[in-house]
Amino acid sequence: MRNLIKLNRVLLISGLAFVLFMQACTNRKTPGPPNIIIFLTDDLGYGELSCYGHPINETPNLDRFAEQGVRLTDCHSAGTVCSPSRAGLLTGRNPYRSGFYYITGGGRFLRSEEITIPELLKQKDYQTAFIGKWHLSRIENPEEPDPGEQGFDYWLASSVNGKPGPHNPENFVRNGTPIDKIGGWYCDIVVEEGLRWLKSIDRDKPFFMEICTHEPHTIIDPPDSLANEFMDPELMGEISKLKFGGISHSVPDTLLGASEYFATIKQIDHAFGVLMYELDKLGLSGNTLVLFTSDNGPEEPHNEFEGDWVKTLHNCFGTPGDLKGMKRYTYEGGHRVPGLARWPGKIPAGIVSDKLFNGADILPTICDLAGIEIPGDRVIDGENMFNAFLNKESLREKPVLWAFPQWENWWKKMPHVAMRKDSLVIMGWLPPMEEDQEDLEWLKSSVPEKFELYNIISDPEQVNDIFLVTDENNELVNELITRWVDIRDEFEVK
Repeated sequence: MRNLIKLNRVLLISGLAFVLFMQACTNRKTPGPPNIIIFLTDDLGYGELSCYGHPINETPNLDRFAEQGVRLTDCHSAGTVCSPSRAGLLTGRNPYRSGFYYITGGGRFLRSEEITIPELLKQKDYQTAFIGKWHLSRIENPEEPDPGEQGFDYWLASSVNGKPGPHNPENFVRNGTPIDKIGGWYCDIVVEEGLRWLKSIDRDKPFFMEICTHEPHTIIDPPDSLANEFMDPELMGEISKLKFGGISHSVPDTLLGASEYFATIKQIDHAFGVLMYELDKLGLSGNTLVLFTSDNGPEEPHNEFEGDWVKTLHNCFGTPGDLKGMKRYTYEGGHRVPGLARWPGKIPAGIVSDKLFNGADILPTICDLAGIEIPGDRVIDGENMFNAFLNKESLREKPVLWAFPQWENWWKKMPHVAMRKDSLVIMGWLPPMEEDQEDLEWLKSSVPEKFELYNIISDPEQVNDIFLVTDENNELVNELITRWVDIRDEFEVK
């Protein structure tokens, strides 16, 4: 009898435990669409993080983040300079379709008829925020849409970079209201603002946040205490090993300029580390996809022109690693950038992926993850490439195109258009601009007339032009011209 009582007690307890377990399972929320954070740096080159092989920079927070997810070795910005790249990221469209052949100004801004990531995510009740450098319109101009008019619920932004520099910037606008000055450094300010927003939102709804730093764009102005850590003459030997895309770095005060630049990279790493630490503390890491990348390659350190702006380039020690070209260049160094992504449980830790991922792919990839159809009333050039985060092959239906169709100054020395198709990159020069010709008139009538061709898989440094020794010339030339003309004809810059 006593044994029977014990057995009944065990069964009762077991049954109660089972009921409680099932109730807990029933009450547990099924993870909904992922939260998404894009952390976009400004002019950070492919070779600048220690996890990408930089011999001097120590980026422990970003290295740890890479170990927790995937490090992309074939990640590209949508453009080769600020505004085009940012337009491509937010719209999923080749930026030149919306008239961004150069930076904002002269009638170039992201127009209201473009559909952005945050506008699409509203279909799934996402909360959205933009923090940092906007550079898609002049926020102070009421005729040009600000972040709030492009789908962001909350925003703290500067039209361009921090002014007078990254320290104590005076040109932020919060939700339409100008801010006199915010104390601190730009990358710290935007992270702190992003964290304040995250702590204020509804935890039962998904969120999308884009954070864009000033750093390491000029002006380079880190804390002296950080710069002093790199004022070691023994570093000169390591600095001499850095590569600048085939461009010389013959500037005075090399150690001073380099120390300030390396300190700025350390600032970025620290700010990003703070964001990830606080994201963990808030319990938001588990269902949050975080992407860290850059808007284009590193700033060109040296050129033959004079002026205050050019002098600021003397402190630019960003490197594309072994790649050819820098910011603005259609060679790889102009648009192949760092790409790190983490999503616990969805992206296995420690992956290194050599699959192509382009900035315009962000919109269709996010739409697929959120269960949203991409717009069907316009050309979307990007494609869903989440498999790149898993180092898995994806069938890319369309080639990828980059352009920097400027003729003036030093840009005469590089191809204006580049197209990647599988392992091949074909590059084309537009014809010279006529003496009295307007730049838009020139663009609307120009087609490439001179070409280079590279196998980017076997020759990522682009040293062996195979244009004259391959049978695929005509097919690739025709496709490049067709795609360029198709995009060019959509230019609607006023």
